[in-house]
Amino acid sequence: MTRLSQSVDRATALLTGADLAADATVREMLEITTQRRSMDLSDLSPSEQATLIADRSQELQPSAEALAERVIKADQRGRPFIAKFGIDPTGAEVHLGHAVPMLILSRFQRMGHQVVFIVGDVTAKIGDPSGRSDDRPALTDEDIARNLVTYREQVTPFFDFTRAHFRHNGDWLRDITLPRLIEITAQIPVSMPLQREDFRKRLDTGQGLSLAELLYSVVMALDSVEINSDLEVGGIDQFLNMQMCRKVMDICGQVPELVVATSLIEGTDGTGAKMSKSKGNYVPLTATVGEIFGKIMSVPDRLVEPYFRALSEWRNAELAVTSERLLSGSVHPMDVKKILAGEVTAALHGVDAAMKAREEFVARFSKRTFNEVDDLPTVANLDQSVTDVVKALGFAKSNGDVRRVAEQNGLRLVIEAQDGQDQVALTADDIRETLAGVVKDKLGNRTGDIYLKVGRKLARIDIAL
Repeated sequence: MTRLSQSVDRATALLTGADLAADATVREMLEITTQRRSMDLSDLSPSEQATLIADRSQELQPSAEALAERVIKADQRGRPFIAKFGIDPTGAEVHLGHAVPMLILSRFQRMGHQVVFIVGDVTAKIGDPSGRSDDRPALTDEDIARNLVTYREQVTPFFDFTRAHFRHNGDWLRDITLPRLIEITAQIPVSMPLQREDFRKRLDTGQGLSLAELLYSVVMALDSVEINSDLEVGGIDQFLNMQMCRKVMDICGQVPELVVATSLIEGTDGTGAKMSKSKGNYVPLTATVGEIFGKIMSVPDRLVEPYFRALSEWRNAELAVTSERLLSGSVHPMDVKKILAGEVTAALHGVDAAMKAREEFVARFSKRTFNEVDDLPTVANLDQSVTDVVKALGFAKSNGDVRRVAEQNGLRLVIEAQDGQDQVALTADDIRETLAGVVKDKLGNRTGDIYLKVGRKLARIDIAL
């Protein structure tokens, strides 16, 4: 069994039966998955490595099988497998949208491969035209130098730069001669860059399109030629640029690199637009602990699973267990979102900082009492079994459903008094007893308003304590 599979088994067991609202459970989960971010993955076979990468890729060209074969061939030839990621310093901040392909790249490093992180101090002068409807404002050398100051520091949580290479493409692009550029571009049909939908739209609407923008992907491809890349990672918006990298490498007599394109994550505003600095819907890697946690908590519930897939080390088995518990009502969506916020915060600042942010968030935003909730159903007949009460409320369809919720710590008595709220989980044995007996046994002589909580559903218990 690999180290990763052991970690996944441990986390899956925790997610299956533990109370995901409890701080102790959340801390344990964050410790497991944060440790996974630095886990040695070299015990994975080439096939397992390819599967792990493909699992979080929107496109893997030509295939996962080809990736495994390329890894094997590199080992047979006694040379490192080289994986590349590039980013242009068009602004001073790196954000979580950039972190999606960086997380993929970090896995290659932990598999034992050579990772090259390239900052495009020359390509930034052109500006990546992907998805734009107009020309990007030109940057001066001073702008680029100012933006570059903290790039390495910002991405350090994802890489070990004692082993990874951090390079500027100006180190080789400034030496490219005009005859060499003409030699390469003479073999690239103009129709290839013009296949891009964004370029066609701009031309159709009379928007500007410069020759520099047409050359952007060719210049970017020279980065891959320089390092003789085996694989490049980027967002799906870079897919056509990476196709040009393959073309130019072939022209230069190299074996074309493989391409891993990751999905673009939506911004925190929930409008459907991708996360970007221009739209202000992003989370910078330099944000404070509280800002990161709070911004993740602000995203719509529908983005929780895509964010987990893109920004965490959770595997499919863990996501499946959590989805099942959400469907059964044994865990509240807010509790899952708090774990997500903790995951992202811990990745950048550590588990202790994430738990502190969680504590401060709860203290600030979770003070509403159940007594303030209108139109709650009321349980008046306490002589029925807990199982019958839950079914009568319509909170479960069968005895088995009630039992499953109880086994997953989703069935609770809640007592609310002036000094706060306390929740007591009911076991699978408790549900066979009368509600009156369970209330007396679990709460004794305590005073306050009593509620029955079944997953996300809540009912008032008509009894005075």
